[in-house]
Amino acid sequence: MNANTPAPLLEARSLSKSYGGRPACRQVSLSLDAGEVLAIVGESGSGKSTLLNLLSGRLVPDTGSIRYRMRDGVARDLARMPEAERRLLARTDWGFVHQDAALGLRMNVSAGGNIGERLMAVGGRHYGDIRATAANWLTRVEIAVDRIDDKPTAYSGGMRQRLQIARNLVTSPRLVFMDEPTGGLDVSVQARLLDLIRGLVADLGLAVVLVTHDLAVARLLSHRIIVMKEGHVIESGLTDRVLDDPQAPYTQLLVSSVLAA
Repeated sequence: MNANTPAPLLEARSLSKSYGGRPACRQVSLSLDAGEVLAIVGESGSGKSTLLNLLSGRLVPDTGSIRYRMRDGVARDLARMPEAERRLLARTDWGFVHQDAALGLRMNVSAGGNIGERLMAVGGRHYGDIRATAANWLTRVEIAVDRIDDKPTAYSGGMRQRLQIARNLVTSPRLVFMDEPTGGLDVSVQARLLDLIRGLVADLGLAVVLVTHDLAVARLLSHRIIVMKEGHVIESGLTDRVLDDPQAPYTQLLVSSVLAA
């Protein structure tokens, strides 16, 4: 690496994970730069969700390591980080957007309360300031401010997902993990949400690890892409290059199946 080249924000080396003797992730290595969007694609069972959960600290790898560059510039090994520090990192410098927004929200707490909880995790205490910030973020994710006291149970699926995004981004994280963020939504709702995500990622300079089975979503949002099959990385590279000129037979099959649909 050139001395003037910033170190990766996130770097994984030789990650492996098995369930009951069945490998789900096999010797996967990757890096992610600040402000970069990396898409992980593959069929169901390819290992992409396992890899996402390993990178985000939700699973512990059987082998391998994950290093994250903190705000002071020092790369830390997540496995050697105290549990309390990892939990704080997940609540502040990282975000995690679930496919099912109910997994990322407190469904019986108001929209403002959901956003405010993240602010309180970084020291926010003044009710007026917290509520004003929550209202601002509702506007940024295209939710009317007069819905601030409504609970997510009263929101549509698309609104819940936008609220989950606001909850994650309010603490100005540098890295956000997204697991099929538009999955299960109507096509028109998906398109609106994708435009919102793309705009926020660009405006905030976020680094994102995105899991999706939808190659169109990967093309729209990501700079680079890795293709997984049976726990292995089959192909990787710049998104347009991989999707326009796939080299691996499996990637060619994925791309051709989309074109034939």
